[in-house]
Amino acid sequence: MALTNRYSFAFALATLGFVASGGVQGLAQVAASEESAKSAEVSIPFINHGGVRDWQAVGDDKLYIQDSGGKWYLATLAAPSPDLAFATAIGFETKGADRLDRFGTLVIAGNRYPLASLVASSPPPPRKK
Repeated sequence: MALTNRYSFAFALATLGFVASGGVQGLAQVAASEESAKSAEVSIPFINHGGVRDWQAVGDDKLYIQDSGGKWYLATLAAPSPDLAFATAIGFETKGADRLDRFGTLVIAGNRYPLASLVASSPPPPRKK
């Protein structure tokens, strides 16, 4: 019986410490940041009908895409592509809808790479000479 009381007392102290340290507010902040991250995801319309003006690879898992209106987006691949930095052409798979979003796929050198995210961005950094 004494062991059960010790566990109950320890649990009560841990709960009190969690609440006193702002744990409830911390959980609310995490939930709010997850919602804002999801809302930051965007889509590029008319991707199959001249919706892309330019693109620029950065590393092996990130790609800046400029739409026909001049807006820039940063696409992050779910897995790195060793061919991305050397690609001269890429393809976009949208699975029916004529818009590219985070559920789309890039085709690079005949291999398919699903997107992990697609967010609005500023223009890419200048290339090193």
